[in-house]
Amino acid sequence: MNIFRLTGDLSHLAAIIILLLKIWKSRSCAGISGKSQLLFALVFTTRYLDLFTSFISLYNTSMKLIYIACSYATVYLIYMKFKATYDGNHDTFRVEFLIVPVGGLSFLVNHDFSPLEILWTFSIYLESVAILPQLFMISKTGEAETITTHYLFFLGLYRALYLVNWIWRYYFEGFFDLIAVVAGVVQTVLYCDFFYLYVTKVLKGKKLSLPAAQYVHP
Repeated sequence: MNIFRLTGDLSHLAAIIILLLKIWKSRSCAGISGKSQLLFALVFTTRYLDLFTSFISLYNTSMKLIYIACSYATVYLIYMKFKATYDGNHDTFRVEFLIVPVGGLSFLVNHDFSPLEILWTFSIYLESVAILPQLFMISKTGEAETITTHYLFFLGLYRALYLVNWIWRYYFEGFFDLIAVVAGVVQTVLYCDFFYLYVTKVLKGKKLSLPAAQYVHP
């Protein structure tokens, strides 16, 4: 494992922990898209079914279990524990416009036409767009809490570091996964505007806001 993948994993874990702590400490999930969190839970569930069929390393297995557990814990906090604080009126992105095309694409473009491989491919495609409901929610409300922007920053940083990881692996290991790379590029591009606003506003102590026109509802 190279340093870029390790730091990418740690950034991903940091994002998840930041979100969980934000919800738990404030006793509120205001400003958090429950739909995005449901999509991430679906991503981890379909991606890590190989937990039942193969063992790569203790680190690999531990991280998979942590991601799955944390994603469902987040969903529980949003839809059950602190349901009264969930802003469903602004979390209105039509996720079926993501799930259906992604499902169809995973059947058409995959490495191997087998159940586990199709589900893995589905998870890769879905992860690339799972953040859209959250970005749309921010654009709809016009602003985001600072702690929420930290969560999004580390989530975007994780994917950016994974792009560097794939470049590293291509040059030093001869490994190249076109599906993962293309999906990763799409996901990173979705964060570009956010990264700019994060650096120019949040890091200077200002509150982040997004013009509603930046993310158009499908």
